[in-house]
Amino acid sequence: MTSKIADQPLHVRIKRAYDAPEADDGYRVFVDRLWPRGVAKEDFQFDEWNKELAPSPALRTWFGHKVENWKGFGDSYQQELHTPEQKKRMQDLIAAAKGKPITLVYAAKDIKHNHALILANEINGLY
Repeated sequence: MTSKIADQPLHVRIKRAYDAPEADDGYRVFVDRLWPRGVAKEDFQFDEWNKELAPSPALRTWFGHKVENWKGFGDSYQQELHTPEQKKRMQDLIAAAKGKPITLVYAAKDIKHNHALILANEINGLY
C-alpha cells in the first residue's frame, strides 16, 4: 500500500508481532490493546505502542476473530477510525515516522481478517 505525503511515498505495511523485525520496517507501531501472548518485552521491537488506534474493547470482543463477523467488524472499525480524535492520532503517527515507512504490528493469527489491514488502509487514505 502506498500513498503520498508532499511527493514523498509513504509505505504503510503490516506485520505480525511474532515475525522478526527487518531493517526496512521503518517506524514500527504496535497497534493492539493487549500485549501479544508469549512475546517477551525485551524481545519485542517497536517504536510506539498506540493502543488507542486499536478497535474498542467492545468491538474486539464482538468480532472474536470470527470470519463471519468480518464485514460488520470492518464497517464498525472504520466508523471508529473516522472520528476527529482518531484521524488526529493517525496524522500524528505519520508525523512521528518522519518520512520512514510505517509498519503496523499486530498479534492476530489471521493475516486476511485483522484490524491492521483496515487501519493501514485508513492511514493511506489520509493522503
